[in-house]
Amino acid sequence: MKEISTFPEPIFVTRPLLPPLEELCKSLRDVWDAQWLANNGAKHKELENKLRDYLKVPHLSLFNNGTIALLVAIKALKLTGEVITTPFTFAATAHSISWMGLEPVFVDIDPVTMCIDPNRIEEAITPRTSAIMPVHVFGTPCNVEAIGEIANRYNLKIIYDAAHAFGTEINGTGTGNFGDITMYSFHATKLFNSAEGGALACKNEEMKKKIDLLKNFGIKNEEEVIEVGINGKMNELQAAMGLAVLEHIEEERQKRAIIKQTYIENLKDIPGIKLMPDLPGVRSSYQYFAIRIDEEEFGRSRDYVYEELKKYNVYVRKYFHPLCSNFECYKHLPSADRNNLPVANKIGNGVLSMPFYGGLAKEDVKTICEMLRCINEQ
Repeated sequence: MKEISTFPEPIFVTRPLLPPLEELCKSLRDVWDAQWLANNGAKHKELENKLRDYLKVPHLSLFNNGTIALLVAIKALKLTGEVITTPFTFAATAHSISWMGLEPVFVDIDPVTMCIDPNRIEEAITPRTSAIMPVHVFGTPCNVEAIGEIANRYNLKIIYDAAHAFGTEINGTGTGNFGDITMYSFHATKLFNSAEGGALACKNEEMKKKIDLLKNFGIKNEEEVIEVGINGKMNELQAAMGLAVLEHIEEERQKRAIIKQTYIENLKDIPGIKLMPDLPGVRSSYQYFAIRIDEEEFGRSRDYVYEELKKYNVYVRKYFHPLCSNFECYKHLPSADRNNLPVANKIGNGVLSMPFYGGLAKEDVKTICEMLRCINEQ
């Protein structure tokens, strides 16, 4: 068996896209000169306009993080009762529903895309259902057409969680054009980041004004507070960071495209490893590169692989594991029953997010693939 050396430095699942420090300092100089740090400053306006164009959405509102953005989206749409969502997502999706006093209703996922399965949504709808909150998992878009038809038929709202889908397009249309509101995350782990941050995309000016009002305490002017709002505003330091990062986003996408192809070429003949789907007409976000390990075919469990890679100084993530439906705070819900979510539970026990960022060397990707091959042949 081929012997592979351990990496001298740890290889993590991701690294933040950082612009050259001098470029960030130049952007920050403008903020210092203006002496304006928050409350819709010049950098905020500039980033909001540039991202609206990049994401190809009609209207965009920036936030200090994606979770607050989800809370405001729920508030803006006046959701009540139950919200149908996926268990295969980051905690913020279900938590935002619960935090607003609503009940998340978990629906199983599609075995190929790992997004919510539209065929399972209708059976979960009750008189208390007010909305659907699907997630574009790992940047792979949901079946937006089928979900939209169901929502129209039952008069439900749709909030898409596009935390992984920055720049994802479906036949040239930005993902933020589907549903009523779409949330983007600009956390440091995301392809595009402002250290922390997020945004909501919506279809009309009236909703944009409502969102802007709600994220600023409900303040209309110096004399009037007309809504129970919250502080969700992005500040000028975050916006300056975002503007600097945005200049390098296409270069990062090109690097990730090469890394993705390297993984595909070097993993395709290892039995028991399943790769993410490439859907026709979809522009990838290149947010994550996840694999799924079939224990029976691969010969080793996902957890075994996870631990073995650590011995090589490679730190992958069991993402998403555990499922939201298996959290202590949700597992009592009827929809969280494992028998109701067989696909999600199976995938949650087999998925691994591999190291995936522009600074990762092509040769290192090949070495990681060889490590997986060695584990398979042990």
